[in-house]
Amino acid sequence: MAKLLRWAAYGLVGILALLLVAAAAVWLISSQKLNAKAVARPEHLSAPTPVQLADAERTGRVLGCFSCHGAGLRGNKMFDEPNVGTIWAPNLTLVAAHASDEQLARAIRQGIGVDGRSLFVMPSETFQHLSDQEVAALIAMVRSQPHVGGATPHNSYGPIGRLGLVMGKFKTAPALVADYSTMEPARVGAQYEGGRRLATLYCSSCHSADLTGKEVKPGEVSPDLTIAGAYDPEAFKTLLRTGKPASGKTLPMMGTVAKSDLSHMTDQEIEQLHAYLVARAEAVTR
Repeated sequence: MAKLLRWAAYGLVGILALLLVAAAAVWLISSQKLNAKAVARPEHLSAPTPVQLADAERTGRVLGCFSCHGAGLRGNKMFDEPNVGTIWAPNLTLVAAHASDEQLARAIRQGIGVDGRSLFVMPSETFQHLSDQEVAALIAMVRSQPHVGGATPHNSYGPIGRLGLVMGKFKTAPALVADYSTMEPARVGAQYEGGRRLATLYCSSCHSADLTGKEVKPGEVSPDLTIAGAYDPEAFKTLLRTGKPASGKTLPMMGTVAKSDLSHMTDQEIEQLHAYLVARAEAVTR
């Protein structure tokens, strides 16, 4: 009996040792991914038009710059889940004070921070489609914000978050940029290209590059946007302005994003987007 107990103890110690080794490996590999320097492409910016400059703050609100980075872009806790991680959107007024236009453009379109490391929870996968002029206008808007406040805390990652990084469940911004560059929303005719571009910039981050839906966070899946084909123009406008769907049910993510971001879309943009999504739904369901 004593011998059996001794061997059982040896086995338990061995299992615990393997678990410790596995935990250490997850921590090391995830740390390497988080701290690895990313290879950046040169950025080329063009002078924005007066109209683009005047519209840059509204565009930034639609794109989620203010809902993620907070009032005045002074930093904000944008994600906080036990055992997954705490992610802070940094104080952009502080970042911009020490960064060049090239570095800011690289952060926007490539998801690479000023220090050369990959950003996390930065929607560069969609922002990569912004034009040189649009990016330049956004940078000018960021620089126009009053330089207020200090640096945000460092991001922290729990065991589930680190394991997700190792397994590819959670990806850095440059990795998502690469993924999204191989897919795009369906083309349904030249007359709908304006709406298709709006869908790319405003919808694909949550609904995937081809708008077929994806898991936006554990347990929450966004729908394929063929569902938009069931909305008439007024109901669609209500959805984007208020987050309330035709069914009247509560939409946890859309309800928030519509009020904070999409409500800043112009009527013309909403009409273009709706026309494209209806045409896409008709093409997909034929």
